[in-house]
Amino acid sequence: MVLETRRRLVQGALLAALAPRLARSHDAAPARASGPGSTAEEVTRGLDLGGRTAVVTGCNSGIGYETMRVLALRGAHVIGTARSAEKGAAACASVAGRATPVVLELSDFDSVVACAERIEAMDVPVDMLVCNAGIVLGGLEQVRGLEKQFVVNHLGHFLLVRRLLARVLAAPQGRVVVLGSGDHARAPEGGIQFGRLSGEGWADRGYSHSKLANGLFSLELAHRLAGTGATSNCVTPGHTRTDILRSVGDGYRADAQTPAQGAATPCYVATHPALARVSGTYFRDCAPAQPSALQTDRAMAARLWQVSEELVRGFLGPAA
Repeated sequence: MVLETRRRLVQGALLAALAPRLARSHDAAPARASGPGSTAEEVTRGLDLGGRTAVVTGCNSGIGYETMRVLALRGAHVIGTARSAEKGAAACASVAGRATPVVLELSDFDSVVACAERIEAMDVPVDMLVCNAGIVLGGLEQVRGLEKQFVVNHLGHFLLVRRLLARVLAAPQGRVVVLGSGDHARAPEGGIQFGRLSGEGWADRGYSHSKLANGLFSLELAHRLAGTGATSNCVTPGHTRTDILRSVGDGYRADAQTPAQGAATPCYVATHPALARVSGTYFRDCAPAQPSALQTDRAMAARLWQVSEELVRGFLGPAA
């Protein structure tokens, strides 16, 4: 109870600090339920997303599926990515509204490039780019000599966003929403392990490490988007029962949320009219929240961007 009270006080202070920016929005936010326990449908009630395009990674299950379903329900054309054509097609066919499947294997940079090129060929602005897909592993696995969760959860999304950034900037108010986690606070000591990205010696905190990378990437992207109409924010969906823990025993707590609740904050940040000029913020329960000191380290965020760029250099394309 003390921790919950403290969290609400922190959220209140952050909301007060953001109030001037929220008030400058030209759109009135519709009345909606928000906060702990709200669902994605509740926090988007009253919105008309007709004419907008969203990209949601990991659309075939869990939070990604619910995010796609609700954005399509509100009128957006959702481009949903999945690791296989079959899973993506089945997920997109099951939602009301317009949804288009595209294959994306985040551990395979050639697949990321192909996915981005497929979306670019649609020649539409990307109003919402929701970087949702992710994995949790129980031990050390590597891709290209790098710890796999860092590759899938961070580097694959870094590359996808870089390849689609022109499409986001082409939107009237493009938004990049990166799904992080409160677990980022459990990253290895010192934060991003730049000197040993192989994962050796810290693989037991690999997921936390990748979530810290997600938050730092979102922070640096917001810095680089300053002065444009686009924004970048990081959200934690909260402890949500999906299939992401299937490799580590499905150890969910009794208070785990449903995917409908877990998708609330991503949908809220992707769509809320009053957040049009809010960027570089961390959200929990549809409200600004305070991340760890590591996730607000601007020097670490800038270095992560540089290192990530070097690691995917051959896949960025001629415009990079």
